[in-house]
Amino acid sequence: EVQLVESGGGLVQAGGSLRLSCAASGFTFDDYAIGWFRQAPGKEREGVSCISSSDGSTYYADSVKGRFTISRDNAKNTVYLQMNSLKSEDTAVYYCAAKSACLGYIDSPWSYDYWGQGTQVTVSS
Repeated sequence: EVQLVESGGGLVQAGGSLRLSCAASGFTFDDYAIGWFRQAPGKEREGVSCISSSDGSTYYADSVKGRFTISRDNAKNTVYLQMNSLKSEDTAVYYCAAKSACLGYIDSPWSYDYWGQGTQVTVSS
């Protein structure tokens, strides 16, 4: 059974940091790119970042560039999203998802094959 399990969300003050984790199982993790998405109440799901499977190339939405860092540990089948300098507008449910390749950008949510259940991030101002 394919599983993606996010963790690390919580409540943090503006300017603070959180590190999200996405633990994968049930598929060949090394062969998949992993993306992070977020969805705030009443808004569409938005791509945040993607990390490729082949060379570890990373891609970021302009809204998080310079503040968020995506990384992966293939030995642990885990992808991380380090979020620094958090702002109130970063408040959302964060999801990780898997697809065959980033293809040079984050891409639409519909292009991803597997999804986690999400973790809530709340940034208080």
